[in-house]
Amino acid sequence: QVQLVESGGGLVQAGGSLRISCAASGRTFSRYVMGWFRQTPGKEREFVAAITRSGGNTYYADSVKGRLTISRDNAKNTVYLQMSSLKPEDTASYYCAAANRDNWYSSRALERGYDSWGQGTQVTVSS
Repeated sequence: QVQLVESGGGLVQAGGSLRISCAASGRTFSRYVMGWFRQTPGKEREFVAAITRSGGNTYYADSVKGRLTISRDNAKNTVYLQMSSLKPEDTASYYCAAANRDNWYSSRALERGYDSWGQGTQVTVSS
């Protein structure tokens, strides 16, 4: 399995922007589809975005479409989440996840669709 480490979280004002990153260990990063999820206390982890191995296809939760953008750099073993027009309701711990399975597409927005998880990075949006 791949090891994942998120970074770049912090405090930002509503309407602002932030980019968080997820660095993966190993030499097989390009074999993994990647996703971002987020979680607030007392709530279930929810899907945010996902990206295919080559980066050619991306998927988003309706709540973040047009504001958050997922991308990846396979040469750097890193996946990014660029967040713009942030809202207080975007406040959460953000987790990146990796999957290496043939049937990933059908479960791309589900926790069980992923095999490896990072420890999370906190993003707080003040009003």
